[in-house]
Amino acid sequence: MKYNPCFHLLSVLWIQCFIVCSSATAVRNLSTDQFALVQFKDGIVDPQNVLANNWTTSTPVCKWVGVSCGVIHERVVALNLTSMDLTGTIPPHLGNLSFLHSLDLSNNHFYGHLPNELGHLHRLRVLRLRFNRLNGEIPQTLVNMSNLEILSLAINQLFGQIRTSIFNISSLKTIALSNNSLSGSLPDDLCHRLPKLEELYLSKMELSGNLPLMTNVPKLEKLVLWGNKLSGNIPASISNASMLKRLELQKNFFFGLIPNTLGNLRHLEWLNIGFNNLTTESATHEWTFLSSLSNCRNLTKLLITENPLHGVLPAYIGNLSTSLQYFYAYNCKLKGNVPMEIGNLSSLLLLQLGSNQLSGSIPTSIGRLRNLQYLDFYTNKLEGSISESICGLERLYTLSLSLNDLHGPVHKCLGNLTSLRYLDLSSNKLSSAIPSTLWNLKDILLIDLSSNYLNNSHALDVGVLRSLVQLNLSNNLLIGDISSTIGGLQTLVSLDLSNNKLHGHIPESFGDLISLEFLDLSNNNLSGIIPKSLEKLSYLKKFNVSFNSLEGEIPTHGCFPNFSTASFMNNHALCGPPRLLIPPCKKNIHKSSKMMILHALRYGLPTIGIVIILIVLTIMYRKCHGRSTSLPIQDDSLFLKTWRTISRAELSQATNGFEESNLLGSGSFGYVYRGRLSDGMEVAIKVFNLQREGAFRSFDIECEALRNIVHRNLVKVITCCSNVEFKALVLDFMSNGSLEKWLHSEDCSLDILQRMNIMIDVATALEHLHTGHPTPVIHCDLKPSNILLDDDMVAHVGDFGISKLLGEGDVMKQTMTFATIGYMAPEFGSTGIVSIKCDVYSYGIVLIETFTKKKPTDEIFTEEMTMRDWVERSLSKGMIDIRDADLLRTKDEHFVVKANCISSIMELALGCSTELPEERKDMKDVVVELKKIKQKFLKALNMFDKDGKITMEVTLKLLTWYGKLFCVFLSLLGQISNASNGIHFALLYLELNHISFFIKLVNLRLDLFDEPDEANFSGGTEDEPFVLDC
Repeated sequence: MKYNPCFHLLSVLWIQCFIVCSSATAVRNLSTDQFALVQFKDGIVDPQNVLANNWTTSTPVCKWVGVSCGVIHERVVALNLTSMDLTGTIPPHLGNLSFLHSLDLSNNHFYGHLPNELGHLHRLRVLRLRFNRLNGEIPQTLVNMSNLEILSLAINQLFGQIRTSIFNISSLKTIALSNNSLSGSLPDDLCHRLPKLEELYLSKMELSGNLPLMTNVPKLEKLVLWGNKLSGNIPASISNASMLKRLELQKNFFFGLIPNTLGNLRHLEWLNIGFNNLTTESATHEWTFLSSLSNCRNLTKLLITENPLHGVLPAYIGNLSTSLQYFYAYNCKLKGNVPMEIGNLSSLLLLQLGSNQLSGSIPTSIGRLRNLQYLDFYTNKLEGSISESICGLERLYTLSLSLNDLHGPVHKCLGNLTSLRYLDLSSNKLSSAIPSTLWNLKDILLIDLSSNYLNNSHALDVGVLRSLVQLNLSNNLLIGDISSTIGGLQTLVSLDLSNNKLHGHIPESFGDLISLEFLDLSNNNLSGIIPKSLEKLSYLKKFNVSFNSLEGEIPTHGCFPNFSTASFMNNHALCGPPRLLIPPCKKNIHKSSKMMILHALRYGLPTIGIVIILIVLTIMYRKCHGRSTSLPIQDDSLFLKTWRTISRAELSQATNGFEESNLLGSGSFGYVYRGRLSDGMEVAIKVFNLQREGAFRSFDIECEALRNIVHRNLVKVITCCSNVEFKALVLDFMSNGSLEKWLHSEDCSLDILQRMNIMIDVATALEHLHTGHPTPVIHCDLKPSNILLDDDMVAHVGDFGISKLLGEGDVMKQTMTFATIGYMAPEFGSTGIVSIKCDVYSYGIVLIETFTKKKPTDEIFTEEMTMRDWVERSLSKGMIDIRDADLLRTKDEHFVVKANCISSIMELALGCSTELPEERKDMKDVVVELKKIKQKFLKALNMFDKDGKITMEVTLKLLTWYGKLFCVFLSLLGQISNASNGIHFALLYLELNHISFFIKLVNLRLDLFDEPDEANFSGGTEDEPFVLDC
């Protein structure tokens, strides 16, 4: 074919035109995406100013926080703004992001309706909006998202009929709409419409109707429909979902037989069908379904609670999977004996058979369940004595045998169960002395031995149980005085000693029970007065000393004005105010009282006179000798006590009516605002939300902690405002915000030295809390958001709202677990026990986060691999996996020195965050070690150049030092010149070896943080007999 130059020229021009037009289109389309995102930003409140500081015209759209762009089209394909505390509505402009594949705005505060324009996102595969405050109905237009694979709108306030058209999106793999007010029923052909469905979460809604037939769901693994109004039978076709691992149908209205086909679900791990109306065979009450479940060898959780199953618990329960960890059969109308075969379930952690009609004795095979942590036979008809085999369950955490017909003794060996936290043997016929071994349970939280026939042949030394929260020994045969050691139980909330034969006085030490809310001493033989010290019990809500022989005046202050006549009945010698319907107290002064007054006047007046004369002489002396020219040093605690009070109106004015623009953040019990007082001082104002349970107590705790403990690395309280309706603390303003902001904001960065200094400050603060005060203080909630930075980047630890004051030593105590998940020590989260070691654990986690910029709650971390496990595994492979990329790059100057420094810090963090509290380091040691790491780091930076070789400056210093040392050797040689030539030449030979070794040292890479490498420093041969000790 003949070549045509005109055609070639036209082709080139056409291609160039196409490229130019395509580029222009791409730029124009990206501008469309930018406009949509700017509209989104302008319509929301961003308290951390992340978007305001980053989403700017000076930064390319594809580098904005949370924005990802495609490689080919350079269009926005993903928007991920999870957990950023954003507030506002979702604008329709997001529907213009036509290339969007993933939209994740979960765990924020978005409200209002979902815009219909979201239906324009035809390429969208992932839509996650869970954990917000969205309301209204689900838009019909969502059905247009034909490529959608994950739809998550759970935990919102959506209402109306569930859109059955959603189930027409055949590409869906996960549907999560739980915790909304959606109603309606599930379509019968649900399974045919969704052949790719793997997870269906529709719990805690208003769904009704029957469960669809499971005929075409080969990939379904999780079916969670609990907390609805579904009814009818559980279809036998459920077994067609052969890959099912988790089935939750509890809290519905299902009835009829439990299908035997459940046993065909070979992969089943979790089965919960409790709180329904399911039954067994009406004639025989055979539990055939339980027999079929023996085929499910992966089953770990089985819950059939609150179903009228009737019948006898069959012996083939012992054939269930040895993987079974949780078995709940509470209130199932069970009869007969507990089968011995139950001891075959060797992995069992929890066994709950309470509120049934079980009889016979507790089987001795229970002792074979060595992993058991929770044993509940509450409210049955069990007889005989408590099986001693229970004493072998070393991991037992809860033992509940109350409301049975058990008799015999309380075994001494129960005191060996050191893991026990809850012991309830109440309402039985136990008839021994209370064994003193129970006082060995140092960490126990609840002891209830009420309504038995127990006595106390010895003193009840319960004062050693420093973690105890509830003690109930009522309705027994106790005699003697009440032990005054009970006053040492500062975490005790409830104490019931009523209906016994106790006598003597109410101990004065009861006034030290600072957490007490319930005190019942009624129906005893107590005498004497009601101690005035009880007025200090500010949380006491119920008080009963009726039917005793008490006398004297009833206290009138503290909580006592809240108590009625019922609290003091049948104490004939008590007197008090008329409202209590008892005689008034007489005001007569007896002769003995007059004598006391005369003695006071006789000896007191001369003493007062002498003191006055001394004061006058001191004043005259100062006037004669003049005043000191230096200003007095003002102690922080004195400053705190003498600061002026402040009103709510002043605080409102300082924050412009608590305007949202001044909101710095929110915490467990309230909000923190930025404010400026009338004198121009900038402050942080923490306003407590008094509607939140525990807020009053949190305010008291924080006031106490900040008032009594002053340190440069603790946030200082300036003043407070407190009345019945409003409570606030005025604190020093920290201009550089929190450590969390500096770690996780795109526009903030910290170098390695700054991070070390901050963590040294935090460690110093914790050391002071733990050891710098007569009463150790546990912070309980250390995390990056509670570490604040001032103008000079000095760290200050704040937010003491859930801190605890310890007694003597590091005695562990119980508290409500308001601490933050991820930073909370394992024993705090699982048992409620706290100690100073809990703070050490939290510090270790924060230390890891500070140098890796990973949060313990990040999605990559699970129960199988926590952040600590990740660091521990990565350290064995090298720092490259865990380091913060902004902190350390492979081409970085001094890479080796920095990497080894971070490695040492990670090892220290692992030592702080061990599973067992006793294995964790003390904060005092942590401070010392961290300072040593910093010192080594700085020394290494000054000693080596960027290639890792010793600098010339250091070389010259070493040469100077070596020259002086060599002169000393020469002098010594001169002094021993008369010695044999052999000695002389030996010393000279050693000297030459020193010089040879030093020359090698100058050009040698050193690692200050690792042990000397044998290849470089061995010196074990005859030629080089010297070893360098780094």
